[in-house]
Amino acid sequence: MARVQLVIPDEDRDRYVHQARREGMTLSAWIRTAAQQRLRQQQRVSPFEGTADLEEFFRECDALDGPAEEPDWEEHLAVMNESRRRGASGT
Repeated sequence: MARVQLVIPDEDRDRYVHQARREGMTLSAWIRTAAQQRLRQQQRVSPFEGTADLEEFFRECDALDGPAEEPDWEEHLAVMNESRRRGASGT
C-alpha cells in the first residue's frame, strides 16, 4: 500500500478529523472515501439510463451530511435578502 503525504492548513485538518470521527472513521479512511466518492461523481458522464440509476442517485444524496429539514421559503428569502444587503454598495 502506498503512503501519501498531504499538506493542508491546520484548520482544514481539524475540520476533517472532526467529521471523520463523527462518521466513525479514521482521518485516512475518511480522505480515501471522499476521494473515491469524488472519482465516482466525476466519472459519471452519461445521463441516467433508468429508474435504478435515479434511485441510486437519490440514495447517495440522502447519505450526504446535511440538515434534517429544509428551511421554509421565508427563511430562504431572509438569507437571500441579507446577502443582497451586505453586497449592496449603498449608492
